Amino acid sequence: MFYVTTYSSPLGILILLCNDQALLGVFQNGQKYFPETLISKAIFKEHHPILEQASNWLDRYFKGQKPNPLELPLEPQGTPFQKEVWHLLLEIPYGKVTTYQEIAKALAEKRKGKTMSCQAVGSAIGHNPLAIIIPCHRVIGKNGTLTGYALGIEKKKFLLTLEQEARNQTSRIKD
Repeated sequence: MFYVTTYSSPLGILILLCNDQALLGVFQNGQKYFPETLISKAIFKEHHPILEQASNWLDRYFKGQKPNPLELPLEPQGTPFQKEVWHLLLEIPYGKVTTYQEIAKALAEKRKGKTMSCQAVGSAIGHNPLAIIIPCHRVIGKNGTLTGYALGIEKKKFLLTLEQEARNQTSRIKD
């Protein structure tokens, strides 16, 4: 059984999807790779414990409180390769960015290989079903360009700015 609810965010309405064990997705209607068939089969349930937990996490995130994604029961659906890439995304610190090339390099090292295709890594990142929570928005082009975000480049820019401002606020408080 799948359950769905909506969450009103600074990016617009987000659609949260879960089963009885874990959060499966955070989407925006019309985004690239939107799972319309799966969403249409889900039961709308505003007060499911996992959906409430995800909503609370998002509240804290958008307030700049830096919640840890691993606080949530996550179960993104994808290939073993995609899941490996998504796991690496969880290691990118809040407010920091990395490149597709660096993710490919880290994956190659993890697999004890010499190289990994940046294009394959980029494709896996683009299919991340847990936008914002698994921070694919923290991955940029090697020349610093903002590329490839299923919710759109303007939303990627918004999220990176939000995180940078929260990091700057924290560092001012520590000084």
